[in-house]
Amino acid sequence: MAAAGLRLCALIPARGGSKGLARKNLRPFRGTPLVAHAVETARQVAGLDRIVVSTDDDEIADIARRAGADVPFLRPPELATDETPTLPVVQHAVRWLEAHGVGVDAVVLLQATSPLRTAQHVDAVIRKFVETGADSVTTVCAVEDNPYWMQRLDGDRLRPLMAEGQRYGRRQDLPAVYRLTGAVYVTRRDVIMEQGRLLGDDTRATIVGRRASVDIDDELDLRLCELIAAEEVSA
Repeated sequence: MAAAGLRLCALIPARGGSKGLARKNLRPFRGTPLVAHAVETARQVAGLDRIVVSTDDDEIADIARRAGADVPFLRPPELATDETPTLPVVQHAVRWLEAHGVGVDAVVLLQATSPLRTAQHVDAVIRKFVETGADSVTTVCAVEDNPYWMQRLDGDRLRPLMAEGQRYGRRQDLPAVYRLTGAVYVTRRDVIMEQGRLLGDDTRATIVGRRASVDIDDELDLRLCELIAAEEVSA
C-alpha cells in the first residue's frame, strides 16, 4: 500500500516483563517468538519507512533485530512497568527517532500479542488512513456480548446496564456494537505528540473478524491462537 509520501513508522512495543504470561513477547507462535512474528508481518507491508521495536530487554532486542527490525534504543525502565500506558512508549520512540534525524508523519502501532493480524489487515488500515485523511484509524470487531443486554447489580437486584436495551426482544434487532482489537493503530504524529492521544477526534474503523482479533494475555489465549492458525492452514 503506497502511503502518498507519508513517512510511516511501524512501532512494535515489546517489554520483557508480563503479568499474565511470563516473557509473553518471546513465547513461540507456530515456532516463532511473538515479537519476531509481528516483525515478519510488518515486513510484508509496503510503504513503511521503518520497523522499530521498543523494548527494555536485551534478548527481545536481539531476536527483533534478527527478524529484521530496528532496535535503535532500549526503553528506559520507567516506561517498562506493568502500569505503563502505551501512549508514553510511543511518544518516547518518536522523540528518540526525531532527535536522531528520522522524520515521522504517522505511527503504525502493532502489538506483538495479536499474531492472527495479517499484513492485509495492516494494509487496509493504512489505506483508509491515507484515503480519508483521518487523524487515526484502528481495527475493531463485533463484540462477543452485546452491552444492550448486559445487566448490573444494585445490591442483589438486576438492573439493565443500558435502559434502552429493554426495547430489543431479539438478538437480531440489537444495534451493532464494536470493540477495539488493539491489533493495528495508525495515528498522525501531531495527535500523538501534541494532543497526547492515540485516537484523534476523527478516528475511523476497519472491521476485522473475531478470529483475527484475539489478543494474547494468558496461556489460554495463546493456545486459542495456535488452534485457529492450525485450522486456517488445514482448511
